[in-house]
Amino acid sequence: MFWFLLWFAPLIVLSIGLFWLFTLPLRRQERARFFLDLLETGFRQGHSPEATIASIAATQDRSVGVRFHLLALHLQGGLVFTDALARVPSLASPQVAAILRVGEKLGDVRKVFPVCRGMLKDANSQMRNAVNYILLLALVGTPIVPILLATLREVIAPKFQSVVAEAYGVNTHPFGMMGVMHLSALIATVQIVLAVLICLGVVVYIGGPRLRRWVTTVFPTICDRLMYRVPWRRKRLRRDFVAMLAMLLDAGVPEATSIQLAAAATANRVFMQHGELAVRDLQAGQNLATALRRFDREAEFSWRLANAAHGPDGFAAALSGWMESLDAKAFQQEQTFSQIVSTGLVLINGLLVGLVVYGVFDILISVTNEAVLW
Repeated sequence: MFWFLLWFAPLIVLSIGLFWLFTLPLRRQERARFFLDLLETGFRQGHSPEATIASIAATQDRSVGVRFHLLALHLQGGLVFTDALARVPSLASPQVAAILRVGEKLGDVRKVFPVCRGMLKDANSQMRNAVNYILLLALVGTPIVPILLATLREVIAPKFQSVVAEAYGVNTHPFGMMGVMHLSALIATVQIVLAVLICLGVVVYIGGPRLRRWVTTVFPTICDRLMYRVPWRRKRLRRDFVAMLAMLLDAGVPEATSIQLAAAATANRVFMQHGELAVRDLQAGQNLATALRRFDREAEFSWRLANAAHGPDGFAAALSGWMESLDAKAFQQEQTFSQIVSTGLVLINGLLVGLVVYGVFDILISVTNEAVLW
């Protein structure tokens, strides 16, 4: 029993913790999907979102989760549905809340449900990256490597060289052990910086929408600008923007209003600014395809948009292929970046080990050569 508690109990706790950590995006995705299913069921029965949430919360059913009951409390406090949902970012992401807000302005929230469900599949890519980054951080990004290098450089290497010089009179190579230690220190610094960045990514991964909300209250635009600068995030924002825009245009909403609402549905201030500029371009006499180049300058987007304006199938059908292309490219870029970071850290770790081995063997070879000359 003692050995079980000593070895297996911490292992079980660690396994449960890793499982909880790795499945965070999938659990967030499932919460949002379950929430949308409840709202859709309520609409089929003729109930508003407020009435649906209130009736489910009155049953005190624990299966809907604490966040759902917290949303019901905000509604009981007099908040509008979308305002109350924005207060519970862990139930639905800010972008889902923004899309539902657009549906509320249209007068029918059900119209935006397909767009909300389309963005929920991003959790699979996030979970793959989490497994890669967290395991990588545990294997090659731990602080033990810099600590060992500092100990070798400051304590062991000088004493080792002084003993060899006094006992055998060996003068080591100019790029000997101490040179290797100093070079290893520079490489270890790079490794520490990368490990810190991965740790920050893990914090963002764990914090999710709630952390984003806290950061946004202090720095209103930093999260939106960072997300826009990340290539795969930007492509997914474009995908969601185009999906909402196509739905609005097919519903007969005016072009300027559609652009503003679609940009607001991304919950990204950079896209909202681009939306304002695109509306100004429309008001200045430019056509829709030219105005939307504020969001993407690829020729395929303009071509599909121009065909959709003259085709009988509508904007959603004409732009569906381009949205799928954006989704695939975003997944490819995210996984490529993950593999480059992981491979780079592994190579850096191997280079550090190789340099230390070279420094030690440089002295041993010098001692061996001196002994042969004796």
